[in-house]
Amino acid sequence: MPQILVVDDNPDILEALELLLSLHGHTVLTAENEKQALLAVSHQRVDLVIQDMNFAQGITSGKEGKSLFTTLKALNSDLPIILITAWTQLETAISLVKSGATDYLQKPWDDVKLLALVEKYSQKTQTNKSKHSQNESNQIAVDDFIYESQEMHTLIAQASKVAAANVNVLITGANGAGKEKLADYIHQQSPRHNSAFIKVNMGALPHELMEAELFGTEKGAFTGANQARVGRFEAANGGTLFLDEIANLTLSGQMKLLRVLQTGEFERLGSNTTLKVDVRVLSATNADLQLAVQQGTFREDLYYRLNVIELHLPDLAQRKTDIAPLVQYFIGNDYSLSDEAVKALTHHNWPGNVRELENACKRALVFANSNILAPSDFQLASAQIEPALDEKKNIEQVLRKHKGIIKHTALELGLSRQALYRRIEKYQIDVDSLC
Repeated sequence: MPQILVVDDNPDILEALELLLSLHGHTVLTAENEKQALLAVSHQRVDLVIQDMNFAQGITSGKEGKSLFTTLKALNSDLPIILITAWTQLETAISLVKSGATDYLQKPWDDVKLLALVEKYSQKTQTNKSKHSQNESNQIAVDDFIYESQEMHTLIAQASKVAAANVNVLITGANGAGKEKLADYIHQQSPRHNSAFIKVNMGALPHELMEAELFGTEKGAFTGANQARVGRFEAANGGTLFLDEIANLTLSGQMKLLRVLQTGEFERLGSNTTLKVDVRVLSATNADLQLAVQQGTFREDLYYRLNVIELHLPDLAQRKTDIAPLVQYFIGNDYSLSDEAVKALTHHNWPGNVRELENACKRALVFANSNILAPSDFQLASAQIEPALDEKKNIEQVLRKHKGIIKHTALELGLSRQALYRRIEKYQIDVDSLC
């Protein structure tokens, strides 16, 4: 079980984070100052640190957080550190990310995002401690990529070659297939691996905020912009910027992005000062960008700038031999699969890909009556040893289960809401009749 150290001088924050993390199965240590934090790391096992940027009343410079970060890295250079920062220390936090901090969150933090970061980096620590490159079944694990299929062997070999080249890469594939993980792998294998890896989900941003998020803003640039803000391109300078769901970028944003890719230059919103950065851009989409170009919703010149090399992640249904090892990875060593479960899981279509598979494994661990998992534990439409229901029927079944609520249906299927709406339209599914 990962052990997490939380460092903050505010006892209310320590209590809140300790409660949040412990409720999700993590062991938590707390420290109120730099001295206590260093003692904890020196004398106890610590797999991940979550630290504030200030530890004294009235101090807001972020210097204390920077000092602690530097000392912790000197003790253990591989220790993941997540910084909790206010707007006033954002520049310092970003500089520390460039120096090797794992990530940062702004106050007030989002619990879901914090838990996702904790899960990601604490798992990576555990993986690094017991990392193996090959087991008895010839399964290969590369930075959380678990696979046996020839398709993935070929893809990872291509990604390894691409990583060494300083070119932009477009990653295509369906939702839930692992595009973000592939981008992370490319960065970690690249010469920029010691610099920042900044991620932006364009599909999760309102259109009016996209440009501000990418390029930053000056104070007073628009209503509510009470202070200057660093954009993602500045934060990623010297490193890698991952733009997920790139097809959602506005035409105005596309024009500015094209300029940055061509010259490395841009201006913050509300500023006339030109900034210059050195950033490698990895982008991803589940949309048909060539069709978007034909329809005039995506610039052709930008498409070719982003798509110097394209890597396509195949659907899980196209690499069936990866299913069993992935399931074993998700359920852990304390559980195993019955032969019937392996057959049922292999026959299922997995329209939500690896994300849907992971969710099914989480459900199975909740409902399992034994440490040998049966088909019924996974609650699949294809839980019997028969050919799986087609995608339309599977979506209809989950919609019916959740009484037509799109949010809950998309979550179980491992899809974004937009992707679910596209499938509903494609298969002409009458949602009202399923409620």
